Amino acid sequence: MVQDKSKHRAYLSLLLPAFLVYVLIILYPILMSLGLSFTKWRHFKMVGFVGLENYVAILTDPSFQKSMWNNVQIMLVSVLGQIPLGIMLAYLIFRQWVKHTKFFEMMIFLPITISSVVVALLWNRVFSPVGIYTSLIRTITDNPDYVVKIFENRTFAMVPILVVLLWQHTSLYMVIFLANLQRIPESVFEAATLDGAKEFTIIRSIVLPQLANVIFTCSVLAISGSLKSFDLVFAMTSGGPVDYTSVMALYLYKQTFTFNNYGYGSAVSIIIVLLSVGLITFVRYVYAKAQRKYE
Repeated sequence: MVQDKSKHRAYLSLLLPAFLVYVLIILYPILMSLGLSFTKWRHFKMVGFVGLENYVAILTDPSFQKSMWNNVQIMLVSVLGQIPLGIMLAYLIFRQWVKHTKFFEMMIFLPITISSVVVALLWNRVFSPVGIYTSLIRTITDNPDYVVKIFENRTFAMVPILVVLLWQHTSLYMVIFLANLQRIPESVFEAATLDGAKEFTIIRSIVLPQLANVIFTCSVLAISGSLKSFDLVFAMTSGGPVDYTSVMALYLYKQTFTFNNYGYGSAVSIIIVLLSVGLITFVRYVYAKAQRKYE
């Protein structure tokens, strides 16, 4: 009994620093933002409590609705684009279907090592009036006056940003999946091949079940990362034109630090937190249900 109590105290002493950091850095700011979200500010001063007025104003604001839809697009590209593509590239390298796999792996991984601001500036040059993309289209169409206008289209303005995000972040998931593929014994693949299993069957029956936990973890990372997207969008378009490429974090930034409306900005941050928790909880539910189905 004494030994068990000593172990219990040792575990608590080890957990305490991490718990305090969590409370100070995550829990305390969330609770402060929750309190501020019910207030109204003017000229850097709180002028009173407004209840749910901030939340009603946010949810009925077309700019916020557009920003939230843009975040949904980023999330869909992350979960349904980056993760499947990361699995495909990892499997391609793992099975050594290409020569010089180490070089291939390094070149795919390279974009994630570059700062998002640098990536944004790089792709802005690509889409600029004198950029590679513009020059290529001018050559193909024989139209020397062609200029990229996709950013001026409300419906498709996010497409270049989504392409850049897909290009930059797929490599991270590729490395994660490749590391976990290497943990599967080679004998499993050899036995499946000897039994006449085709590659699609191997992927469906061996690879995906083995990577289920990793896919779930990557989905959580993709969702949380999508909802807090800011740096690349800010550096690439600043949310323009006319908020066509705005995201929730950029909307929060403008409301808080441009208009100095701290209560309103805090309400936006709480909505982002609630969306993140809700979506991750949903993913956990789907994953648990899938686990029970295939046990």
